[in-house]
Amino acid sequence: MIRLSQIQKHFGAHPVLKGIDLLLPAGSVTALIGPSGSGKSTLLRCVNLLEMPQHGSVQVGETRIDFDHRGQHSRHAILALRRQTGMVFQNFQLFPHRTVLQNVMEGLVTVQKWSRDQARERAMTLLEKVGMAHKADAWPATLSGGQQQRVAIARALAPAPQVLLCDEPTSALDPELAGEVVEVLRQLAQEGMTMLMATHDLRLAANIAQHVVFLEDGAVIESGAPDAVFGQPRHPRTADFVSTLTGAQRLTPAQ
Repeated sequence: MIRLSQIQKHFGAHPVLKGIDLLLPAGSVTALIGPSGSGKSTLLRCVNLLEMPQHGSVQVGETRIDFDHRGQHSRHAILALRRQTGMVFQNFQLFPHRTVLQNVMEGLVTVQKWSRDQARERAMTLLEKVGMAHKADAWPATLSGGQQQRVAIARALAPAPQVLLCDEPTSALDPELAGEVVEVLRQLAQEGMTMLMATHDLRLAANIAQHVVFLEDGAVIESGAPDAVFGQPRHPRTADFVSTLTGAQRLTPAQ
């Protein structure tokens, strides 16, 4: 479960998030859509505190942190919340000097202090899940973008987070390779993984998410089920935005 209450974030004098309220039930998939600069990625990064809000509260599972102008929070509280989340980045961010297997093991060994044998077993199980076990000994540079992103998903899942955060997980991929990643995310959604994703790919949002949130200028303009937001948007700005992206995209809402 994720609960965001009155999240405000600014960079200098520029407000990026203007009092965001969201509740994501456990086992749900929510897609953040909106134009570039709308605050999607910043909001995502506020969930795991890669960006610190200046106001509001973030709750993931039973862990909650309240923010105010003092900005003082213990490292223990921050790490406790971050441990509830896994992050999938737009550009994969795999370690180039580590094999596929080593990339997935790294956090378990270095941060979680697992034994190498335990970490290897966990990593191989996850690589099997994302269809990459046969590339366990490969170097990231030898993989396609879709393969690298699937490895990145396995790495994010390694410490068994409650929530998976995905920042534009298919935007760096061509449509065929993006399809590989969408299928992995769809499988995770069917298994009940709680996910929050920022995406420009409306097909990804329609196929996987149960809930869509349209952001613009740091505020929620509209939210609802994919078939409503994409098919019958209530707000004219939502309709304008969706129409610019759906010309060549066939949207099939999640079942």
